[in-house]
Amino acid sequence: MKRLTIFRHTATASVLSAVLACSTKTTSFSRANTPSPIASPSITKDANGLVQIQPLPVDAKLQNQWTPELEKEFQQRANEVIRYYTGKKYNNNSGENEKQTYPLAMFDFLAGNREKAIAFLEKEDKQAPDNAHTDGIDYYYSFTLKGQIRKYFFFSKFLDSAYKQRMFNGAKKWTKQDPNGRPHPIYGRGRGGDGWGPDVRGSWVDGRNTDNLRAMREISVYLMAEETGNEDVRQLYKKKIQRYVWALYHIGMGEWDSENYHGHTLAAYLNLYDFAKDPEVKQLGKAALDWLCAAGAVKYYHGGFGGPTKRDYNKSNVVYGSSAARLLWLYFGDNSLPNPKPEHDSIHIITSAYRPPLAVVALARKQFKKPVELLATKPIYENWKPGGEDRPGYWETTFFGNTYQMGSVAGEFSDGDVGTFKLMAENSQRGVDYFVVNTGDDRMKSGKNPGDQIGQFRNLALWLRPASDKYFFLQLPKTAKVEIEDKLWFIKLEKTWLAIHPINLSSTTEVTIQDKKAAQLYQDERTLRVSTTGNQYAGFALEVGEAKTTGSYENFKKSVKSKSQLDLSLIATGTVQLRGTTSDTLKITHNAKNELPILVRNGVQHNWVENFELYKSPGGDSPISLGWKTGTLRVEAGGSVFEEAVSKDGKVRF
Repeated sequence: MKRLTIFRHTATASVLSAVLACSTKTTSFSRANTPSPIASPSITKDANGLVQIQPLPVDAKLQNQWTPELEKEFQQRANEVIRYYTGKKYNNNSGENEKQTYPLAMFDFLAGNREKAIAFLEKEDKQAPDNAHTDGIDYYYSFTLKGQIRKYFFFSKFLDSAYKQRMFNGAKKWTKQDPNGRPHPIYGRGRGGDGWGPDVRGSWVDGRNTDNLRAMREISVYLMAEETGNEDVRQLYKKKIQRYVWALYHIGMGEWDSENYHGHTLAAYLNLYDFAKDPEVKQLGKAALDWLCAAGAVKYYHGGFGGPTKRDYNKSNVVYGSSAARLLWLYFGDNSLPNPKPEHDSIHIITSAYRPPLAVVALARKQFKKPVELLATKPIYENWKPGGEDRPGYWETTFFGNTYQMGSVAGEFSDGDVGTFKLMAENSQRGVDYFVVNTGDDRMKSGKNPGDQIGQFRNLALWLRPASDKYFFLQLPKTAKVEIEDKLWFIKLEKTWLAIHPINLSSTTEVTIQDKKAAQLYQDERTLRVSTTGNQYAGFALEVGEAKTTGSYENFKKSVKSKSQLDLSLIATGTVQLRGTTSDTLKITHNAKNELPILVRNGVQHNWVENFELYKSPGGDSPISLGWKTGTLRVEAGGSVFEEAVSKDGKVRF
C-alpha cells in the first residue's frame, strides 16, 4: 500500500484544570496601536472566467498536500458556489444577520462586485449604539464574529484604512479584559428572559456555550487579543482553545456529528488556522480541522450525511439535505449532482489555505477495505463540567458494506435531539437512498426516545421497546420495491436489500407530511407508520444484503427465508435473538435499569465499559482509529496514511 508521510505533530493538553493551570512558554504579540501588516490574498479570474484565489500564506509544515486533480475539483466546486451567490441581495446587518449577509457580500466581492460588497461590509451596524464601547463595531454575536474576523484579516487590503483602524480600536477595547461575562456598559447583566442579545443576556460577547458558538467566540477573542496586543486575554483564550482541542482528541465532541452545526465549528477553526500568529495556536487550529474533517468523513457518503447524529433536526435525510453535507461537499465531492443550496460558511473554506489530509478525503469517499464494522463513542454534551470527562455518553456502531453504511446509537439515557438510526445506500442517480427509522406520536422526527433500545452487529440490527401507543415511522425512497412474503418485509433499493422481521407490529400505513418545507424536502421519499400490538415488547429485526454477499435480490430473499431465524421465545422478558443468513447472531435484552441494552454478539456479551475508544474496528483493520484519552488519530484510506497526536503536557511540539 502506498503510504504518504504526513508530518506528525503533537498539540498537548490535559484535563480542563491541568490545561488552565499550565504555564506555556510563548512569544508576546504586543504592538503599537495600529493594525498589523497583513499579507494580501490574490483574487483573479482565469481565461475561462473562473475565480482563482491564492489565500494568505501558511507555513508548508502546516499544510496537508493535495494532488493537482483534487485541487482542480475543489476549485470547480468553489466556483459553483461563487456563481450561486453572485448578485444575491445582502439584506441587513441587524442582530446576528451577518451570519448570512457577510458571506453574501464576500461571495459578491469574489465575483467582481467589489465596491458594493465592501460598502456593505463597512456599513454602520444596525445596533451601533449598543456597540459604542467597541467604536460601533459589533463584537457581540458569535455568528457575526465569524464574519468580522474574515473581513478584518482576509479582506484587509480592500478595507478603508480608517474603517480598519476603527475595527482595531474597538477590538483593543473589547479584549482589554475577558469580554465573556463582563457587564455590558448599557445593559449590565441583561434583563433575562427570551432572546440572545446584550439587552437580554448582558456581557460584551455572546455567552452561549454550544460547541459551534463557543468556537466562534473563543477563536475571535483570541485572534483580536493577539492582533491588538492584549496578552493576558490572549493567553487565557489560548488555554481555552487548548482544552477544546485536547477534548476532541481524547474524549470527543459534545455537539458530535451534528447535521446542522458541524460546519459552523469547522468554519470558526478555519479562522484560527488562517489568521493566528502564534505557531502553537496555528497548530491547534490545524489539529482541530483535521479531527473535524475526519469525523465528518465517517458520516459523509456521496453527498449524504448519515448515521447517528447529535443536534439532529430531521432535515437531513436526503442527499444534500444536511448543512454538514453541503459544506463538506466542497472538500469531498463524490457526487456529480449540483449542490442545490451551498452553505454560507463555504466562504471560509473557499478563502482558506486549509485542505484535509488525503487519507481523510479517501475516508469520506469510502476508499478502504470493506465490509468493516466501526465502533465509536461520543461524550456527553456539556463535557467540560465535572464528571463530563469520566466516560462516554453514547456508543455508536457503523457497518460499511460495499454499497451502504448503516449506523445506530446506544446510551444510558434518552435524548430529544439525537438521530438514532440511519442507513444510506448507493444510488446511481442521486448519490444515496436513505432508510431511516424512529418512534414517535404523529410523524418522523429525531430523538432517542424513552424505551427505545437498539443493538447492532455488522449488518444485523435489533430494535426493541415496550409495546405502547407510540408508532414506528419508516422513511424509504419512493423508488424502493416493498414486498411482504412469509410475514417478512423486504425492501429492494438499487444495490442494497433489506429484510425486516416485524416484532409485534401491525401492517404499515403511508402518511402525508403536513409541513410544507419538509414535504418538499422529502418529496421523493415515503413515510410509513406502523402501530405496535400486544402488551409486551415491539420492534423489529433487520438484515441488510447486497450483491457481494448474496448475488441477487431474489437469492437474498431465499436465503433470509431459509437461513435467517428470529427467536422470540423470551420476548415476554424483553429478550430477542436474530440469526442472520451468514450465521452471525445478535441477541438483545431490553434493559429496565437504564436505556443501554444488553447485547450478545456471536455468543459474546458486549461489554460497553470495555469499549471507550472514540473509533476502532473490532477486527483491527480500521480505516480510522482513536483511543479513549490516548490522543492519537490515525486514518488509513485510499493508499494514504495520516496520523496526528494531541498529548498531555500542555505544549505544542513539531
